This record gives sequence, C-alpha cells and structure tokens, in this order.
Amino acid sequence: MYVTRTPLRITLGGGGTDLPDFYRNSDYGFLIAASITKYVYIAVHENFDKDILLKYSEVERVSDLEQIQHPILRECIRTTGIKNGFALSSMADIPTGTGLGSSGSFTVGVLRALRAFMHLPSTPEYLAKAASEIEIEKLKQPVGKQDQYIAAFGGLTSFTFRHDESVKVEHLEISDSTRFDLGSNLMMFYTGIRRGASDVISNEIQNNSKTSLRDNLLSVRDLGLLTRDTLVNGDLSRFGELLTEQWNLKHSRQPSSINETVNDWIKAGIDAGAIGGKLIGAGEGGFLLFYSTKHTELRKAMNIIGLSEIPFGFDYEGSLLITV
Repeated sequence: MYVTRTPLRITLGGGGTDLPDFYRNSDYGFLIAASITKYVYIAVHENFDKDILLKYSEVERVSDLEQIQHPILRECIRTTGIKNGFALSSMADIPTGTGLGSSGSFTVGVLRALRAFMHLPSTPEYLAKAASEIEIEKLKQPVGKQDQYIAAFGGLTSFTFRHDESVKVEHLEISDSTRFDLGSNLMMFYTGIRRGASDVISNEIQNNSKTSLRDNLLSVRDLGLLTRDTLVNGDLSRFGELLTEQWNLKHSRQPSSINETVNDWIKAGIDAGAIGGKLIGAGEGGFLLFYSTKHTELRKAMNIIGLSEIPFGFDYEGSLLITV
C-alpha cells in the first residue's frame, strides 16, 4: 500500500494574484502561503478484482477510466497512465469547501500516490505543475495555482507566477524567533460555512469589471510583497495589520450578506485584542485567521459568536510518501 500525506494551507499575503487571468495580463502574480499540519491522505493499493475501486465521499467501482465520475480522480489516473487493477481511498483532517486549498492538496496527493504505485518518481516541481494543469487547463476550473504549489513544496513559501506560466518558488528566510512568534500567535477559527472556491471566484469575476478586479488585485499583490518584507524583517505587528488590509480589499470586491457577517466577526476579534485578521481562501465562509498575542481574550470573543478554534502548526515537508 502507498499512502501520501499532503498538507492544507493558509494564505498570508497576495491571495488571488495566482489566478491565470491576473498574472497573464499583469506581468506577474505574487503571494505567500504556509502549509499547515492539517492533511489530505490518499492510499493506493492493488485491487485483485482488476477493476478500479475509488472511495472518497462516494464509492465508485468501474471497469474503465471514462466511467469515473470524479473529475479530478479521472484526470489524475489518465495523466499517470494506470489502466485498472487498483483501489484508491481518501480522507482529510478538514472538510472541503473551507478555504484551505483542499482541492489542490487532493490533486497533488492523488498524483503522488498513483505515481508511487507505478514506481514513478515525483518531484515537487512535477506535482505542482501537473496538478495545476489538471485543474486549470484540463478541467477548466476558475482557480489559481497557489494551492497546488504550496501543497507540493510545503513550508513558509513565496511564489511568483509569471505570464509565461513559470513559477518562482522561494522559501522565506525568517529568523527562528519570528517563526516561533508567528506560529504561536496565528489563531484560526472555523465559521461553519462551506463553499467551493470555484463558485466564489466565478461570482467574483461576474460581479466585477475586468478593470476594477485587476486594480484590486494589483493592490493585493503590493500587500503580498509588503507582507514578505515584514516577515523577513520580523515586524509581526505590521504583519497583523496587513491581514486586515488584505481582508478589506477582498471584502470590497466580494460584497455579500455572508461577507458582511464575516466582517463583523473580524471586527469583534480586533476589538478583543487581535492585531489583525482576515478570511482564508476564496471567500464567503471557511476559516478566520487572526494574529493576536491576546489568546484568551480572542478565544472568548470567538466563543461568544459560536466559532471554534482549530489549532495548527506549520508543515515543512509538503506532499510526503509516508507508507510503502
């Protein structure tokens, strides 16, 4: 049996500039993401019935690739070249539709597990690129590249997405004390609202003119670059403030009743002593991320609202083959 463990992620700055419509028409996109200790697990083993058995939120048993209903699984299997004679199962620490990049982590993890089953090598570069091509080019999903790249590479990492489709990957060089304080004071709370990123992004594109959306994302990119500088310089108070500035830009391009409620929750967190906060992911649900040194006060404020904390740490390994 071959088992892969692939991390989910949080975006620290520049989220949205990894969308092809942006970086192909704006020289480049730039963002910072961190893989976290919440994972998607994929197991692949031989199936002696010689058909294809897939177990996720549904169960599929088929004799031919084209019969597979799950689009990502179908295209991953097609890309790897497996015909039949295997079973694949998946599970995850966090449900889908919560803004932590589960689709990209799933795709990367499936590719790595299938390639291990076929005794094929996998590099982070290959996994990230192949997973991006499956979701964006083959399945035409309106998503970006950050989820696939941070899932494959792991760590606290910046990505520059160039218009020629190349991606520059740089692990952030920050001090141990900054890394410790960052990990200690980032706090994440589940809103209880789930929604697929592709739906949110599609609505965002429909509800904004190309010019206004591009201008907004140019400002987001600037904040991403500034976030990198604050982390490298160890200015975590300013980093916390930038979380709120990023949320304000997202909120301005995604007006909705849900995001108005989210905005109230973020204000409540700041009133409770958080330096800053934002919503993780495409928007309209998922997780709130705060930077706060006043942990007790923030937990109390979120508990009053009814939001539960999800503890996490940073993952520095990326997608990993853990069992053979």
